[in-house]
Amino acid sequence: MPPALDEVRSQEPEMIEIRRTIHARPELAYEEHETASLVADRLERWGWTVHRGLAGTGVVGTLTSGNGGRRIGVRTDMDALPVQETSGKPWSSTVFGKMHACGHDGHTAMLLAAARHLAATRAFDGTVHVVFQPAEEGGGGARRMIEEGFFDLFPCDAMFAMHNVPGLPEGRFAIVAGPAMASADTCIIRVRGKGSHAAMPQCGVDTVVATASIVTALQTIVSRNVAPLDMAVVTVGAMRAGEAPNVIPEEGELRLSVRAYTPQVRDFLERRIADVAKAQAGVFGAAADVDYQRRYPVVINDPVQAALCRDVVRAWCGEAGLIADPKPVPGSDDFAFFLERVPGCYLFMGNGEGTWGDCMLHNPGYDFNDRVLSTGASLWVKLVETALSAAQR
Repeated sequence: MPPALDEVRSQEPEMIEIRRTIHARPELAYEEHETASLVADRLERWGWTVHRGLAGTGVVGTLTSGNGGRRIGVRTDMDALPVQETSGKPWSSTVFGKMHACGHDGHTAMLLAAARHLAATRAFDGTVHVVFQPAEEGGGGARRMIEEGFFDLFPCDAMFAMHNVPGLPEGRFAIVAGPAMASADTCIIRVRGKGSHAAMPQCGVDTVVATASIVTALQTIVSRNVAPLDMAVVTVGAMRAGEAPNVIPEEGELRLSVRAYTPQVRDFLERRIADVAKAQAGVFGAAADVDYQRRYPVVINDPVQAALCRDVVRAWCGEAGLIADPKPVPGSDDFAFFLERVPGCYLFMGNGEGTWGDCMLHNPGYDFNDRVLSTGASLWVKLVETALSAAQR
């Protein structure tokens, strides 16, 4: 059984009920009305001061205890994904084409359980904001909350977030100092040539050949332009050019996912992709327009806050609670926008191995492992109590 505080473990049946209720009624980005209402109603029932509607469906609860002036934020995500569930669980999604394929239902239930315990015990000295964020899955909900005044309304000296990771031992934590998750950008390359009959290619500029050549040339950016010890990903996820076999089309299009672990490499990739695409198109007499869209920055954990999180885990469940030598994750999270403003830490918690929870995220067969709900909630309690203790002033 994964570790948990006895008082939190006693809430487990309610946690599971909340998690499965949310799972059965998934809501996509900025549609989280039922989930937000459930969260806000529970927080108010337990004595939190609740702010509804930030970034449309976001909910923030605030609780102050003692005389300390330190303020922290603990953030979770609420949105689901446009995926048709195939898990076959009794609590499977009841909404066609939508499911909680990333565990945000579990994340929400864990923070609610922690909020209930913190309100009942108030064993901390300062102010804690529990942040239930909408639209993490590509919608940039964190950025919108900030743009709508999050830090003016809820000043924070530090912020924390957590995500489950299938395949890691259940209830154990991975904490990375420095870059913890990659940036995630989208790049759209539109190639313009000259259409002609397929039987007379000399009369046109073949956009298909130019587009295909760009795909090949892009592969050299990581292998030949990025230092071997730096992480970078340039993936062409979609390619479109033409419809008919006997027509050389006027236009082609590529859609790329671009990732990096440092802002410097991210900046370089943006410049180099544009240079390669335009130069390669020019070789064939075509032209390329590059629309580089910066989406989520690198998640960079503050070393001091990461050390604090590791100390909390060690003090609570010993060295065995930590995963040794954790590596950064090439996925992304918009919690990065909060960490651009204040120091903090993004933690990873094992969802389990084998049948207990190693089906990967964003898979139609995924389900959050209810066995780790109490563990995650207990971690939040211990972290709040430690971060808002007299020793941290």
